[in-house]
Amino acid sequence: MWSRITIRGRQAIFAAEREAERFDVNEIGPEHLLLALLQDSSSVAARMLQRQGVSREALRADLERSVPRGQAAPRQEKRLTPAGNQVIDLAYGEACALNNNYIGTEHLLLGIAAEERSLAARLLREHGAPVDPLHQVTWDIHKLARGR
Repeated sequence: MWSRITIRGRQAIFAAEREAERFDVNEIGPEHLLLALLQDSSSVAARMLQRQGVSREALRADLERSVPRGQAAPRQEKRLTPAGNQVIDLAYGEACALNNNYIGTEHLLLGIAAEERSLAARLLREHGAPVDPLHQVTWDIHKLARGR
């Protein structure tokens, strides 16, 4: 599945690793993935949030205030939490549902929103980007890209 992740998707995952390090934790969760997605203003995920009227800056500020800090040793290898793994699995499912043979930032965002128990999903809902409207925005973006 990792081979299907786009360059921008991989960059987001690497940025999520850096976010986890910044918060002094050894595991990458949905919140770190969302923080990473919010960094790239030109990604499909960013366009999806913009279409939903979500301020990336306000969402990031809420995440920054809410994500717990740890006491991990610096430079220790980071791995995904169970919820982080579920986000990747859900992103793959979203890509398949869209008949995409890749996993991009849009699929990662949908995976975060669909993993409903996480802080990241809750904040997405509170900021006006619950999973169902995000699905519609994704379908619309993909239709436009395909010229339909």
